[in-house]
Amino acid sequence: MKLLRPTRHRSHYVRDVTLAEDASRIRINPGIMARLRSYVLNIARANGAENIARALWIAAIDPTVSLSYKGVQ
Repeated sequence: MKLLRPTRHRSHYVRDVTLAEDASRIRINPGIMARLRSYVLNIARANGAENIARALWIAAIDPTVSLSYKGVQ
């Protein structure tokens, strides 16, 4: 059994559960969407988001929230 580092496991869990990456139906160049998902997670975590699902929900309701994040220009 391959053991994952805690940070890698946390990232995979969030990408799978919150962003439904394993259920994605993108078959042509799926790496592009994976990079975009990673970018979103990194920006949210860099801005202190503890609950990624909640942060994404709030940003979806009010776009000024996501535009106010550090690292988004």
